Amino acid sequence: MKISYLLLGSAALLATACNAEKGASNTAAPEVTATPVAAPNNGDWSTVVTKTAEGGFLMGNPSAKVKLVEFGSMTCPHCAEFEEAGAKPLIDNYVKKGLVSYEFRNFVRDPFDVAASLIARCGGEASFFGLTRGLYAEQRDWIGKIQAADPAKMQALQTMSPAQQFSTIADMAGLKQFAAMRGVPRAKADACLADEAAVNQLVQMNSDAGTNYNIPGTPAFLINGTLVDQVASWDQLEPKIKEALAS
Repeated sequence: MKISYLLLGSAALLATACNAEKGASNTAAPEVTATPVAAPNNGDWSTVVTKTAEGGFLMGNPSAKVKLVEFGSMTCPHCAEFEEAGAKPLIDNYVKKGLVSYEFRNFVRDPFDVAASLIARCGGEASFFGLTRGLYAEQRDWIGKIQAADPAKMQALQTMSPAQQFSTIADMAGLKQFAAMRGVPRAKADACLADEAAVNQLVQMNSDAGTNYNIPGTPAFLINGTLVDQVASWDQLEPKIKEALAS
């Protein structure tokens, strides 16, 4: 299993390790005049979710003029802030209209992040964005449970196999109960946490992100395949989306 480089560190680091730089927002971006694209079956594009070849999950019109990719860590507070402030306007104003496709690629930083990512991905396309949204909304709660865990239990993780680590972390954080309340049975969550191929895919996604885009931290964003420098919040990202739509 390729997970060996994800060292089990202090749980206190979970609240501080994401480090995308925040630049100044551009308030002079043009207004959006693009014509919405009709979604299939008289619906809206936010209901169209596919898994990508890169391992992410894409919401929206795959042929949209603007293709947005987020690299996000489930344990990163800046990513949770982006989800809270940006997800609704991004989806309502751009994705639903077929103007922007939104792909989320997990960027894992430690075994805690891996466990949460495996839970988010466990139900596939049908539940990925809902589970991700819920994990971000309750991030302080489940990370707090890990940080409050018995030090002896945390130390015992060091002697476990990766699959045992992820399952134990999920129990500590209440992630299996979280998933069960949202339609992922405990037995399925256990299977996902023990899925070596799924873990290796997450590790490969990290490697690809570093090799192909030199991701500086999380959250990080691509617009039409190009890394957007010094952007980590919605008020910084939206002007970039508008510029891409206007070009």
